[in-house]
Amino acid sequence: MTPSPAGLIISPCTVLTHDDQERVEFVHDAAIVVRDGVIGSVTSSAEAEELPAAERIDARGQIALHGLVNCHTHAPMVALRGIAEDLPTEEWFNDVVWPIESNLTEKMVELGARLACAEMIRGGVTCFADHYFSMDAVAAVVEECGIRAHLGEAFFSSQGPQGREKSLEFALRHRGGAGGRITTALAPHAPYTVDDTDLAATASLAREHGLPVHLHAAENRDQAETSLSRHGVTPIEVLRRTGILDTDVLIAHGTGILDRDLPILSSAPGRTAVATAPRGYLKFAWPTTTPVRALRDLGIPVGLATDGAASNNSLDVWESMALTALIQKSTTGDPRWLTSRQALHHASLQSARAVGLGDAIGSIAPGRRADIILVDLTGPHTQPVHDLAATLVHSARSSDVRTTIVDGRVLMRDRQLLTIDVGAVARELGERMPTLLDRSHGRRIQDYNT
Repeated sequence: MTPSPAGLIISPCTVLTHDDQERVEFVHDAAIVVRDGVIGSVTSSAEAEELPAAERIDARGQIALHGLVNCHTHAPMVALRGIAEDLPTEEWFNDVVWPIESNLTEKMVELGARLACAEMIRGGVTCFADHYFSMDAVAAVVEECGIRAHLGEAFFSSQGPQGREKSLEFALRHRGGAGGRITTALAPHAPYTVDDTDLAATASLAREHGLPVHLHAAENRDQAETSLSRHGVTPIEVLRRTGILDTDVLIAHGTGILDRDLPILSSAPGRTAVATAPRGYLKFAWPTTTPVRALRDLGIPVGLATDGAASNNSLDVWESMALTALIQKSTTGDPRWLTSRQALHHASLQSARAVGLGDAIGSIAPGRRADIILVDLTGPHTQPVHDLAATLVHSARSSDVRTTIVDGRVLMRDRQLLTIDVGAVARELGERMPTLLDRSHGRRIQDYNT
């Protein structure tokens, strides 16, 4: 009996896989067979030649990886790329970013999200976790352009109960949207902008509706020390006492996580994960970084992230992977940690788990969604290849991604975006920029005082 045609066959290529101990392996002269948006098998290129397929991609000489996951960003903030440079955190928020964000319209959010999705697709990102405002517009962009996303409508206590209610309404309305490519979360901004009452109410809503929570917490050491001096508890202890840690929670940054916080995170009843975005920490000259090694030792997933482009200047998760590995070596004083293979694990399975999708994405294996990128290592900056994992982490760049696939659909082929017109988006965003950047009104959406 002739098998039914596959939707897509990618062959021949070298495929990054994981063994039964989750160790990174490379399968050479391989083929990936995709059916109905799901990986059916990873087989030999010779066997794949005999299989019928609706579409084939010749990936000769390329490396197939699971698509990268940006575990924490504010996609529409690409509109503010480079607008608040060389400033301490408090001035960055209060003098520039939060006054500008008081000008946001839904159209500006849509255009920023569209440009951000184009950047991420070109950089091999197939899924991103976004935490921002006017998120209906972001969800519409995700549905149209084909990427996968974990979305939350951010809120502050200064908005009153309406902010929390809007976050819940968004999460329920869009959960499972875009053919299942959209998952949602409740998104209180942070313990320093959302009070205990609102956090406790959020935790209750999360449990009632089966929703996760995505928020900033212990972003830097100053926040932790200020919380201790003002309230006698760390930001992580605030999450425990308000019940947030009883839910599934994704914590952005965590460079201010203290030793006293580690057993709290380890024993949290819900699934706890942390997203690290190292480039921004370097730019802000924060004295500590996410304690990746300590968290990993406790079994807490640490996913890779960029934060928004207003602080990071790019949405390049490839760079986040390399910087995470390098900074971990420096801060631990151990060149054997983080290895390239460990960094690839953070970029794949750990990042998928961080956004609550560990059963659906994160590796190229039968039954997983077909979120795949093809990477070309023939450039002079990646030759010769003595250690394939090291070449991918420390030599390759996001621009080496040739093809990006989500749910079996090709979103970029040979560096050509197929679902977004970048020129048109950039032109329209540019026309609206003077209105967005006007700070003469003297308003800001919030005060940073921590």
